[in-house]
Amino acid sequence: MELEEKNPDPKYGESRKFDPNFKGPIHNRGCTDILCCILFILALLGYFAVGILAWSQGDPRKVIYPTDSRGQFCGQAGTPMEKKPFLFYFNILKCASPLVLLEFQCPTTQLCVEKCPDKHLTLVQAKISNKDDQEYYRQYCKDGVDFNKLSPPELLKEGLCPAMLMQSKAFTRRCLPALGTMKGGVVVVGNQTTINVDGVNINATDVLEASKKSNVVVEARQVAMRIFEDYTQSWHWILLGLVIAMLVSLIFIVLLRFLAGVMVWVMIVLVILVIGYGIFHCYMEFAALKGEPGADVTLRDLGLQTDFAIYLQIKQTWLAFMIILAIVEVIIILLLIFLRKRLLIAIALIKEASRAIGHVMSSLFYPLLTFALLAVVIAYWAITAVFLSTSNEQVYKVFNNSECEFSRETCDPKTFNVSNISAQCPDAECLFAFYGGETLYHKYLILLQFYNVFLFFWCANFVTALGQVTLAGAFASYYWAFKKPEDIPAYPIFSSLGRALRYHTGSLAFGSLILSLVQIIRVLLEYLDHKLKGAQNKFAKFLLSCMKCCFWCLEKCIKFLNRNAYIMIAIYGKSFCTSARDAFFLLMRNIIRVAVLDKVTDFLLFLGKLLIVGIVGIFSFFFFSGRIKAVEDAAPSLNYYWVPILTVVVGSYLIAHGFFSVYAMCVDTLFLCFLEDLERNDGSAERPYFMSQSLLTLLKKSNEEAKSVD
Repeated sequence: MELEEKNPDPKYGESRKFDPNFKGPIHNRGCTDILCCILFILALLGYFAVGILAWSQGDPRKVIYPTDSRGQFCGQAGTPMEKKPFLFYFNILKCASPLVLLEFQCPTTQLCVEKCPDKHLTLVQAKISNKDDQEYYRQYCKDGVDFNKLSPPELLKEGLCPAMLMQSKAFTRRCLPALGTMKGGVVVVGNQTTINVDGVNINATDVLEASKKSNVVVEARQVAMRIFEDYTQSWHWILLGLVIAMLVSLIFIVLLRFLAGVMVWVMIVLVILVIGYGIFHCYMEFAALKGEPGADVTLRDLGLQTDFAIYLQIKQTWLAFMIILAIVEVIIILLLIFLRKRLLIAIALIKEASRAIGHVMSSLFYPLLTFALLAVVIAYWAITAVFLSTSNEQVYKVFNNSECEFSRETCDPKTFNVSNISAQCPDAECLFAFYGGETLYHKYLILLQFYNVFLFFWCANFVTALGQVTLAGAFASYYWAFKKPEDIPAYPIFSSLGRALRYHTGSLAFGSLILSLVQIIRVLLEYLDHKLKGAQNKFAKFLLSCMKCCFWCLEKCIKFLNRNAYIMIAIYGKSFCTSARDAFFLLMRNIIRVAVLDKVTDFLLFLGKLLIVGIVGIFSFFFFSGRIKAVEDAAPSLNYYWVPILTVVVGSYLIAHGFFSVYAMCVDTLFLCFLEDLERNDGSAERPYFMSQSLLTLLKKSNEEAKSVD
């Protein structure tokens, strides 16, 4: 039997020599990449300092509650505005100004009120009407206004009361006109097509335009609030779906442990059937919409809609889904046809991985620790980002209707009425404009946000690297145990985790740092691409696209090299650079086997994840869309039923990925150990193989496959 590939290239280093004392992961090892370990610790201390600074300066209420003209939060508990949750505009018509798009603020007085106006009433009408109307109108004037003594012109001149009230409804905590449409598409406010403001009749259509402009900042919040409502209604069903995904993944892994060959073929067939059903369902939905009014509208004509259910009512959406699924189905079938000979070889490697996981069952639960650590990293990053983005101070600007040299300048509302500005510009007001600041902290706020994102990447990659090294060390202990399971350590996962944290924190930080630098560069390129979308320079766009593609490829290559470097670190305890070089040379000396075995196995494991996601996704679709008659009443009433479906699908993929990542890491570790074993030994009694009989059979088939390639 031919044990090595023919004439390995000497530029990829020498093959491993036989060492009778080598029994697996080396225990007598020293600390590696100490300098990077110190740098990582200092970066973490700086990250904690940024978090403390952000938490002391930020105020998350700014993204939750609307603010009045003085920057006070409407409806915030523990404040004078606690019982006034809604924001009322004195003159919403001014919100149609282009300044709204520039400064995200309407140039009109805004008050926090208990409830929105429910009837149309002008200031003049209120003054000459009964006491009830006067008391009703007074609540929409500024605090402390002597409504009875001052005349309407005086109240309007001082900007103490609005010129009129119109019937309104609360929308994202803001009082917006209660607009409607009559037959023929005529826009009305209440039952009126026109309203009178200061003796001027204004069409309801103009009010509609102003309402749209006033809400330009909160349109996205509308969708977010509806999504939040859906989560509050369906969170327990989502949790149940994720538990089911976890049980399905666990059952699949257990069956793979005992019936690897059968399960792989079952998995392949089921993936093809699930995707095929998806194509059939999309076709049936497409056919059902034929002849329906409005179903022929294109996605381009429809534009961006906040109610995403509208997209499911047009044929082009289902046609696009059907084409995408058909392309995926064809690609998978073609890959299976071309890889049919290699599938048997990959199944043998999966069987050996199943046997290894059977002896190291605690490895199946290690992803829970990785998920927990990643959840902490993500939560810290998100909370710090929110506090940083809300740590600006209240900035007030001069808003006016007539010509004024101080227009849009910064002002102080406490001293504005006695300042020179109010004397020269009688109709000017000092209103809350936005959150900002001119201190040193505010000037470098963007750098703190950048640091927050960079440390998020670094910490997340470090947690992932720690998991890879831990699992690699445990599975390497299994492989190099000559008598299995007697020679396997009692607690391989804990032993490997202890070695990684004690000796190789610096190496893990080094590999994570390299990957994080590439990822942050990709983020900057995406930011530049967003900024250059309106540019006309075709060459700049082309160059940016090439750079994005190159860095995407670089990130994939670094992830591959890091993964194999971590395996070598777990086995030999060397520094990151040395381990990466040894792993790269070992793979290059066996490049054909890498293509024949490792990548095909990864493809089969990916099909397993795809199968679990497809099964859970289909059942969640039928449940949340109310198409299962037996449990139709149990399904929650939702604004967007795709919200829990998408959450379950993404969560199921992450759960399946967590379980299958153990398999993938086991396969990669056994594969590198397998290649090392081939170079170290010749199968004689003095130099025995550590591989099992199934791997010896795998070796024969790989050699035959290599010859067929040659």
